[in-house]
Amino acid sequence: MIQGLPGGGRAHPAIPTDAETPHIAILGTGFGGLGMAIRLVQAGITSFTIYEKADGVGGTWRDNRYPGAECDVPSHLYSLSFAPKADWSRHYPEQPEILAYLEDCTDTWSLRPHIRFGTEIVAARFDEDEAAWHLETASGEEAVADVVVCGLGQLNRPAVPDIAGLDEFGGTVFHSARWDLDHDLTDERVAVIGNGASAVQFVPRIAPETARLTIFQRSANWVLPKKNPPFSALTKRLFARFPKLDRAYRGALYLTFEARFFWFRRNSRFARLIEKAAAKYRDDEVADDELRAKLVPDYPIGCKRILAVSDYFSTLMRDNVDVVDTPIERLTATGIVTGDGEVHPVDTVILATGFESTSFLAPLEIVGRDGQKLDEVWHDGAEAYLGLTVSGFPNLFMLYGPNTNLGHNSIVFMLERQIGYVLQCVRELVADDLAFLDVRRPVMDAYNRAIQKRMHQTVWEADCDSWYKTASGKVTNNWPTFTVEYWLATRHPHFPVFEARRRGACVRGPAGGR
Repeated sequence: MIQGLPGGGRAHPAIPTDAETPHIAILGTGFGGLGMAIRLVQAGITSFTIYEKADGVGGTWRDNRYPGAECDVPSHLYSLSFAPKADWSRHYPEQPEILAYLEDCTDTWSLRPHIRFGTEIVAARFDEDEAAWHLETASGEEAVADVVVCGLGQLNRPAVPDIAGLDEFGGTVFHSARWDLDHDLTDERVAVIGNGASAVQFVPRIAPETARLTIFQRSANWVLPKKNPPFSALTKRLFARFPKLDRAYRGALYLTFEARFFWFRRNSRFARLIEKAAAKYRDDEVADDELRAKLVPDYPIGCKRILAVSDYFSTLMRDNVDVVDTPIERLTATGIVTGDGEVHPVDTVILATGFESTSFLAPLEIVGRDGQKLDEVWHDGAEAYLGLTVSGFPNLFMLYGPNTNLGHNSIVFMLERQIGYVLQCVRELVADDLAFLDVRRPVMDAYNRAIQKRMHQTVWEADCDSWYKTASGKVTNNWPTFTVEYWLATRHPHFPVFEARRRGACVRGPAGGR
């Protein structure tokens, strides 16, 4: 157990059948929001509303509809353990099947009556006298909730690069996370700005139809091959017929991926072995010496996200595909000018530039106790106790919050741990007739010091730019050790770490020691 992390607390209390449960606002309908709602329903709690700004469920798997979109985590591990699916078609799920799974979960658990589609929450203000959150929608409506659970994730706001002339370009421009499904790329000159996890999936799909495809690469990535065969009909029948076999397979996958954390330890022997394997894979796939030189990363493996794909390098060898590693200077009405003065004529620009991953919960404005604004509290980088809750913001919980992202295992595992923790906090509110729980500031600060200290032992602090860390170099996104430690830390809330206010009275000390 990491020093500074909590141990398991007492088991959560059961909710009396005649107890009044708090009203819970859930923001978002991705894995986190839907998983939270399912768990509430399973616990007999129906006093919740889910707010979704789009017209359908799915979160990032609704938004990312680019060609070739699929997950890097195996299907049976990238799904909710309490809503299993035995008939996944392939070992690694593709976007349409993931979205269909989330839609099926929504219908199976009758969640649609709880969802307000087309309703974006833009502000949340805590009223301490009422012990309630006042939520403001983009249309100016107000809603009130006792508990707010943010399931907005880390990868929901596309990052648009600040490139001179981008607004002056006369062709078509769109972000990969907002793919223009109506735009035909056939025989076009297409520029892809960026070469990360999305680009390596859609580039092989669109390259054959374009006249010329130019990839503007800021830095090379470490790439490993990934095979994605279908499950046989017999395998799917066995998983459906024997649920324990399905669970055992999921468990084996979990342990296999959990061991991969050794790759991300600083100066790890395992990482050096994987780096050699990735280098051999690149050298075997790319015959052209000049192109191969452009594809050699200048940072240790794991500092940025390791990409898994089996047809990217071969696509780069096509006659109609170019890789440009000279920085972009500006865009003109008809193309892209690089720093060496070369002009690249372009019809369509696809921004594969990732997401604003470190600005958690933005642009949502959140105001807590004593008028504290969350974005001001986070001016040096986002922090939260267990990645879940911030001192001064009672009854506000985040799913997939600061320092809970993974480089080696399934984020769904982390979400399930967080969902279970929030559910136990809700049960505590009911059982002890509490108005709110607010984590104490000294506890949160000590926790985050321990997290950042442990982070020094990982490769994520190496010299590379990644979406895991802020401009100042602070890693705000990733969990710095094995997920089993997060499971132990969140298995049962240790309620003395909270200031708990009983309805009408304060029962556990001053507010966070501030």
